[in-house]
Amino acid sequence: MDKILIMQDLSTIEESITGSSAWEGFRNFLNLHIDFSENIRISILDILMMITVIFITTIILRLIFKAFTRNLPNDDKKKFNVVYGYFRWLVYIIILLITMHSVGVNVTAVFAASAALLIGVGLALQTLFQDIISGIFILIDQSVHVGDIIEIDGKVGRVEEIKLRTTRAVTIDNKVLVIPNHLYLENSLYNWTQNGTSTRETVEVGVAYGSDVQLVKKLLLQAATGHPEVLNIPEPSVLFTQFGESSLDFKLIFTINNSFRAQFPKSDIRFEIDKLFREHKVAIPFPQRDIHIIQKPQ
Repeated sequence: MDKILIMQDLSTIEESITGSSAWEGFRNFLNLHIDFSENIRISILDILMMITVIFITTIILRLIFKAFTRNLPNDDKKKFNVVYGYFRWLVYIIILLITMHSVGVNVTAVFAASAALLIGVGLALQTLFQDIISGIFILIDQSVHVGDIIEIDGKVGRVEEIKLRTTRAVTIDNKVLVIPNHLYLENSLYNWTQNGTSTRETVEVGVAYGSDVQLVKKLLLQAATGHPEVLNIPEPSVLFTQFGESSLDFKLIFTINNSFRAQFPKSDIRFEIDKLFREHKVAIPFPQRDIHIIQKPQ
């Protein structure tokens, strides 16, 4: 019996030694390294760690990309893909350098050169980066869409195409307006059609003191309701805005469906107002000044 126990103990020790030898061999294999220079030594374990980190980074970047673009139209997703491609490779390089540094590879010189390069490129391409970042915000925020009529920096146009760096719009006189996207961050943007195609427009006019203000209101409403492009709902209205220096000032408010062509119905309404005022003897004054000449005695 004692002989059998001794035999089993020897077998267990032999298996333990064999397993230990296999593990040591595997560890020695992982610790095999390649010497590129005195400061750069990369082992097989380091390579496996870098591959694992890049794999995990790829998964995280894809999840972030899907989270940002899940509500975007297909055309905007394609534009975002370009930025995502450049950003992904930049992240890969940064992660690779950090991983190499963490496993003992001396990449201080690479970090210093990269920092200097990035600072130089950033200063030289500052406006370009602002445009691209603004384009990303526009695509994600969906504050501007193709077909919207926008006003920015005093310019009005219908949006035809939104790119990462610029937005292309067409003005009322059929001129192409190329807007750098960074202007959206620096200026107030007016989206005329975000709440719908109909917009409220105004025509201002002044009449002479002593005019029948109720008649003026009636004529202004008549000029607006008689135009085919003015909507009946909501109804046009008239505001008596102020007593001016030379006139009683009124504002005619009405709604139209095509704000991009608003200048044409507004012009027609001004023609009609002038016609109605002439027919009803309502005067539109012009500024007058009294000049007193005082002569000094000789």
